[in-house]
Amino acid sequence: MKRVAAVMAVLVVLAGAAPAVSGQSGGAAESEAYSGTNVSFETGESAVVDYAVGGDTVFESVAVQSREEAQSGAGVGADVSMSVLTSFDGSALSLESRAETSASVEADSGASLDAHDNEHGILVVDAGGEKGQFVRANVSGDTEAETEGDRVVVRTANGTTGAFLVVGDGNVTVTEEGDVAAELGADDRLVFRSYDGERSEDDKEQERLVSEGKAAAEVHVMQRGGETVTDVVSYADDTTVETAEQSENAVRMTVDRAEDEGTVLITSVSRAAGNVSVTVDGEATAEASSYGELESAANGGDNSAYMVTEGSAEASADVLVAVNHFSEREVEIDGSGEETTGDGSGEETTGDESTDGETDDDATASSTEMPGFGVGAGLLAVVLSALALVRRA
Repeated sequence: MKRVAAVMAVLVVLAGAAPAVSGQSGGAAESEAYSGTNVSFETGESAVVDYAVGGDTVFESVAVQSREEAQSGAGVGADVSMSVLTSFDGSALSLESRAETSASVEADSGASLDAHDNEHGILVVDAGGEKGQFVRANVSGDTEAETEGDRVVVRTANGTTGAFLVVGDGNVTVTEEGDVAAELGADDRLVFRSYDGERSEDDKEQERLVSEGKAAAEVHVMQRGGETVTDVVSYADDTTVETAEQSENAVRMTVDRAEDEGTVLITSVSRAAGNVSVTVDGEATAEASSYGELESAANGGDNSAYMVTEGSAEASADVLVAVNHFSEREVEIDGSGEETTGDGSGEETTGDESTDGETDDDATASSTEMPGFGVGAGLLAVVLSALALVRRA
């Protein structure tokens, strides 16, 4: 039975089979299936069905329809509450594309549903930029759904926890039937993240950074079949991340953003050495001791900053980098495990010379001990070796 309570960013995935997509004919409608290492689902004529993470079905179906079409079909006016429209006909769907770690489903309403085959099994419903959208997710029969502040949290009988959150001005709620419904503006996104067990405080903080628009992207680095693969989840249309240089123990990436405002990049890595150092434009960044300090750095602070926390998955860590301003910045993460001689002051310059007279090439990086990891791992760099384009066309 569904029970409804009225109460209220990159990670390790073990090696497994490569994702597969197949088409099957079932009557007049065609069903397409996606099966990855951690995420599986099918696309029916008007809904994504049996969305499972780690083999646990978290919701039975998810449908999307433009606000205009949903209201017209229900015979109601434009001012109707989203909670009234619990049984609208979903827009026609098609599985348009897939990559090694993701799949994209397009809706005739203009929305897209992007599934990410990472440890969190992230699903992003993007309204598409032109029309407001209604989204309905019918949870499985043994799953509880409850409101938690501005989010909806679901829990399955097998212990999987998931959080629905909105990036933008829309909202998400639990219906009278115990399912999940969301109303999105034209530029909004509905994001689903799952966890094996209860969410940690760090998980909740990352959700908040995403929902408040303070984290523009997250990158998951995973080992598949003896190879390192990456999955980039985009939460902003105006941010691009590209790998400029990488080696066995380091990665350098160019982050471009159309606006001056800073942002947080969430990177989750499989393994790392005992120490990690981060530089922005060749200058050492200071380690933030709290999320407040991290946000202050991203909000036009004097210097960029970073924070390292334990990841949700076993033997993983999250490196959150707050870049203080844009448009184009070069970020380098070094996981060689060697101590540096930098003082960690995090002072930055805009030219070739730093404030103490050193050039960018002379600058050294601050470093911190990676929680829960020994010096022997030494693979942080490889983590981001295939960072992809985040900008949505």
